[in-house]
Amino acid sequence: MKKTTMLTALAAALALGSALPAAAETQGVTDTEVLIGSNQDLSGIFAAFGAPAVNAANLYFNEIGGVHGRTIRFIVEDHGYQMPKAMQGYNKLINSDKVFAMLLSLGTPVNLAGFKLQDPKNIANVAPLTAARQMNEPLHPLHFAGFSSYFDQIRIGATFLAKQRAEVKEICTMTLPTDFGLEIVEGAKAAATENGLTFKAETTHKPDENDFVGALTKLKDEGCDVVAMALGVRQAITAYATARKIGWTDADFIGSSAGFHTAMAQVPGGVTTGLYAAAGWVDLATRMDNAAVKEFAEKYQAAHGEFPGTGALLGRSAAETMVRALEAAGKDLTSESFIKGMESLNFEDEIAGVKVDYSAEDHKGGDLVVISQVKDGAWIEVGRQ
Repeated sequence: MKKTTMLTALAAALALGSALPAAAETQGVTDTEVLIGSNQDLSGIFAAFGAPAVNAANLYFNEIGGVHGRTIRFIVEDHGYQMPKAMQGYNKLINSDKVFAMLLSLGTPVNLAGFKLQDPKNIANVAPLTAARQMNEPLHPLHFAGFSSYFDQIRIGATFLAKQRAEVKEICTMTLPTDFGLEIVEGAKAAATENGLTFKAETTHKPDENDFVGALTKLKDEGCDVVAMALGVRQAITAYATARKIGWTDADFIGSSAGFHTAMAQVPGGVTTGLYAAAGWVDLATRMDNAAVKEFAEKYQAAHGEFPGTGALLGRSAAETMVRALEAAGKDLTSESFIKGMESLNFEDEIAGVKVDYSAEDHKGGDLVVISQVKDGAWIEVGRQ
């Protein structure tokens, strides 16, 4: 009797199949909508990147209207570059909002922590606002980095500076004590090893630190010729200005893509003149003769009342990547079809000035490293590799 009852119940369940909740339904996807999340810095030391990135991404998503009949709803949480808030944000986005994928999440430690929650739920991480190698190394089916890594940027950038001046012998660093800072140190050490130089000294700094006289005096006394920085945007400006203020003018200071922001070149009084940065894209302000760049800048300025800086560039670039991947994934959107869509992308990103090329073997979109220097209030390209 018991066996007959169980078989009857099973037959009824199979007959009702389509009426029952589908266990295999893809999180964050309906017939009319796809939910994309972002764990972002809108109020902390990297808000100059985060807030415009979100604005530009939303502007593009609204312009596109949707993909395969689905509206893109972009849900953003602000962690202020604080890990406890970041974990709260992830919990909400993944377990409450139930997003399909993550886009533009800011911060190396933030993304690394997020992987532990995203990966078990097959949530792809696309174009994070960090260039740490761990964003796509080792190769993982769900992790897609946007551009060249901090490590390569500093390694190539410091090498460029060493070749410009024969007197360069000592390389040093000023960093935040995070995975981001560690990668800058590793890139600087690699540059020293590859060029027969000495990695001489390093200083570490809190995210809210703004007095760098002591640290700079130490590095100056150590005889540093190149200083690679992994600091917040305002911190990097303050550190560079302080070095010049104390009369230290014979050392070159270089940041990675995290220190490559349009606003840094435009600080009043030419405070940042001479500062270098190595990044994975070309600054917008010098490319207004490009029709696509000009159109984007005008649309962004009309919507937000200001010229789109580096954060906006990255937001617009990432949003286009996301839309192209959703289009390539097809109407039957799943985590698997999205991964295949991402791995099929190969296009010229006119806004970033970079060739984007993903594959099943390579989840980093762009490999270019552009070295720029602040001259006359603008980032001027001086080299690339």
